[in-house]
Amino acid sequence: MITREATVLLTPESEDLRFLPEGPYRNPNGLLSWVSIQHGKDSVVGAVNLLDLDTGKNTTCHHPGRPGFAFPTDREGVFVVGAEHSLWLFDTKSGESKAFVDGVDAGVDGTVINDGLCYDGHLIFGCKDFAFEDHKGGLYLLRRGETELVQLDNTQLCSNGKFIVADGDKRTLFDIDTPTQKITACEIDFAAGNRGEQRTIVDLTDGEVYPDGMIATPDEKSLIVAIFNPHDATVGEARQYGIASGELEAVWHTPGSPRVTCPQLIEHDGKIKLVLTTADEGMDSDLRAKNPNAGCLFVGETDFTSLNDNPVWPVPAEIS
Repeated sequence: MITREATVLLTPESEDLRFLPEGPYRNPNGLLSWVSIQHGKDSVVGAVNLLDLDTGKNTTCHHPGRPGFAFPTDREGVFVVGAEHSLWLFDTKSGESKAFVDGVDAGVDGTVINDGLCYDGHLIFGCKDFAFEDHKGGLYLLRRGETELVQLDNTQLCSNGKFIVADGDKRTLFDIDTPTQKITACEIDFAAGNRGEQRTIVDLTDGEVYPDGMIATPDEKSLIVAIFNPHDATVGEARQYGIASGELEAVWHTPGSPRVTCPQLIEHDGKIKLVLTTADEGMDSDLRAKNPNAGCLFVGETDFTSLNDNPVWPVPAEIS
């Protein structure tokens, strides 16, 4: 097993931005986008952030809701954002935010949109229960070119990391519902709008840490998962597991920041590197004092020679 120590890539300029960073994503213009889901425990707003990896400049584009995910679209400067109970087109240049799908988790109290996935023009995203108590959040599919949602599940606690692996005509969805402490896989049928029986790929129930965001490695033979440690700790980690074996292959440590939220691969300084977002969500003042890097973005070395897929989302023609 390989162990590496990541270093701080970005220290957000305010505590608001350090509360809950997630969703780092490569953009066609070379920027790295990431979401600050909410700007404090009682906040109901967040932002899409744009990081210039060459200069280190981070631009914060405030959103009227709490963005669980944001992906670049085929319209310059415009992102598709899942926030609150809607899908939005968010123009980071003008600041205009327009909902085009409403009513996510309609009739369900205490949930909000969380993590998502962009794949071949489709969006898959899930919701979380704020109390982390009831299996009531939805998992949704928005097919390419459409604006009507398909509900895949209604038993999510805290829907998080996702990716899809293709094998001929078969598509396998790898998924995380964080409080279950498991990474699962199932077949997904986009045309039929359903998913098959889930099987466990990685089981963390013998420990006290939780899987959060996740990506596939470039060869799609392994996965990299961010590990959220809610306990009294001073080092965080992301782990690489073999998909077929379930064995731990590599670990990246984040010193001074135990609550790692999402991974992403980037090309920087001529190498493929791993970016990790971290959070200070839920830390009391004593634990925060022991973790000066909480809420920072980290970068670590890898042995990869190519990148995973970070596609843009094609906006349906009917949306003006």
